[in-house]
Amino acid sequence: MVVHDVRVHPSQAGLKRDDQLAWKIAAVAADKVAVPKDVQEMIVNRIIDNASVAVASLNRHPAVSARDMALARPHKNGAPVFGVKSSTRVCPEWAAWANGVAVRELDMHDTFLAADYSHPADNIPPILATAQTCNKSGRDLIRGIATGYEIQIDLTRAICLHAHRIDHIAHLCPAQAAGIGTLLGLKQDIIYQAVQQAVHVSFTTRQSRKGAISSWKAYAPAHAGKLAVEAVDRVMRGEGAPSPMYEGEDSVIARMLDGPDAHYRVPLPARGEPKRGIMDSYTKQHSGEYQSQALIDLAFRMREQIDDFEKIKKIIIHTSHHTHTVIGTGANDPQKMDPKASRETLDHSIMYIFAVALQDGRWHHVDSYAPKRAARADTVRLWHKIETTEDPAWTRRYHATDPNELSFGGRVEILMRDGSRLVDEIAVANAHPSGGRPFMRADYIRKFETMTDGIITRRESNRFLETAQNLAQLPAGALHQLNVVVPNGTLHVGKPGIL
Repeated sequence: MVVHDVRVHPSQAGLKRDDQLAWKIAAVAADKVAVPKDVQEMIVNRIIDNASVAVASLNRHPAVSARDMALARPHKNGAPVFGVKSSTRVCPEWAAWANGVAVRELDMHDTFLAADYSHPADNIPPILATAQTCNKSGRDLIRGIATGYEIQIDLTRAICLHAHRIDHIAHLCPAQAAGIGTLLGLKQDIIYQAVQQAVHVSFTTRQSRKGAISSWKAYAPAHAGKLAVEAVDRVMRGEGAPSPMYEGEDSVIARMLDGPDAHYRVPLPARGEPKRGIMDSYTKQHSGEYQSQALIDLAFRMREQIDDFEKIKKIIIHTSHHTHTVIGTGANDPQKMDPKASRETLDHSIMYIFAVALQDGRWHHVDSYAPKRAARADTVRLWHKIETTEDPAWTRRYHATDPNELSFGGRVEILMRDGSRLVDEIAVANAHPSGGRPFMRADYIRKFETMTDGIITRRESNRFLETAQNLAQLPAGALHQLNVVVPNGTLHVGKPGIL
């Protein structure tokens, strides 16, 4: 990897194109380096993973609305929409929109956490929709996805958005544009402009993940994907973008991030170096914010030592700054303690999640968030006894570069009314590559079969899994086979809009 210094430059300095971060990102995207075999296999895993959570959410309201909007924009040579027969095609940016919402709705696909955080599998819907529209092959798709993951993960390693309350789609959209550029084999100067346009239009605030969290949390990455497709399309037609988008005196860095004195060090693969970023990401076994994954596993373990939850006086979760301030009591969001809160809010409340996991010893993407479950009196009592606190040691481990030290868990103290206490800790989730039971291909397949059970036929399940695992051999024009179709009459239709 080559580490690039990124600073703000006044307009009169005339920063050369070759010295701009967007140009360097475009160079990585334009590099025709081969994709390693293990990276190819992990891309297949994540395509299966995305499909599993997308199918499970097809009749949830946000996915229904997004799908209806997409179906109102038909295009005979476009891309298919999850759930709908593959011969029905829509404009690629709208397929990216609908499929992206379906993938993100349950908050159960992959993650990467570093200086900022990300869900890099959000790269897949717009890159796949473009590939389907442009009749690309499985190998083309693999190359595009490898780039999308690499760029988003590298930006996430180096540039913190959260400190300035900027939503993490600001790193996602340029990664999606770069991935589409790789997929289409575009020249570096075209990708450069598309990346800058994607950056310019994707900076939004984190209010989408604060307070009363709405369905926009699921829409935000899909919106980025739609913008990325449009950015590439516009630039391919000969249009430009604001420049330099990262380093200019009125750029996103100067005005929205660390300001005129900012200095970032962004790692990117050297020319000819394989794009292996996806191998540093990890998926979710449980439906919830990633920092909850390990703590759910810990709750399952600790509950075995408790015979009566009413004997609990207090629970303190010692964890990283990020976990404490995003999904813990440090967020200062009263909605995180409200039994009537939305599902989107509850999956960002470690207090709620830990209480339910402790009581139930299981986690289900629907049942564990059901309004009736959240309102249970004994759960509310336990839930309101839980608080989080930042432990500098866990914060340091959260940001560690050594994979043996990197962790996203915490230490839990359960104080009993009789004065006794239970104490246990966990560093990473069981499904994490360094966890007790790392996710392998069989686990991704099991997750797909579990989450699609009763929604698609066994025949369709087998067909999709066989197709996905044969991705590298799919010829040009065959990528519509990665769509998953549900039986006729089972898809809901939402409220009417403008079209």
